[in-house]
Amino acid sequence: MLEGRGRDATGGGRPVAFGPVRLSSELAQELVAHAIRDLPNECCGLIAGRGGTAVRVLPATNSEGSPFMYVMDPQEQLRMMDEIDESGDDLLAVYHSHTRSAAYPSRTDVELAFFPDTLYVIVSIADRDVPDIRAFRLSRGAPEGEQIHEEEVLIG
Repeated sequence: MLEGRGRDATGGGRPVAFGPVRLSSELAQELVAHAIRDLPNECCGLIAGRGGTAVRVLPATNSEGSPFMYVMDPQEQLRMMDEIDESGDDLLAVYHSHTRSAAYPSRTDVELAFFPDTLYVIVSIADRDVPDIRAFRLSRGAPEGEQIHEEEVLIG
């Protein structure tokens, strides 16, 4: 069973991310499968969407090859962003997994959040029986305590 939840939902940023993030069960399963496939390392990728609804997942390579952080290959990331633009979709979210911890942004996640108008989705597979998918707005330049705002994730 997959869980999606949200609190502290805030406005701002791109219109595609207002309100809840909608993720089909199939795309949620795709995110979890990618996280499991890349074990013991974190996985990463992009989510294309329209109007706050995810339409496809674009898995990327974690060039860092680490269970503690991710780095998307820059050329691969650029190619995927071009693909999203050419299709008329929006960059709904950047996603990555947490293999042993909760689906909540780490200090490193916040420091490396370079897209302030894009959501950051974290897939926790710390409990493989109940993977958890959560979405956040990360504002790395904001004051401490104001850098993380959770958005609701609706799966189904």
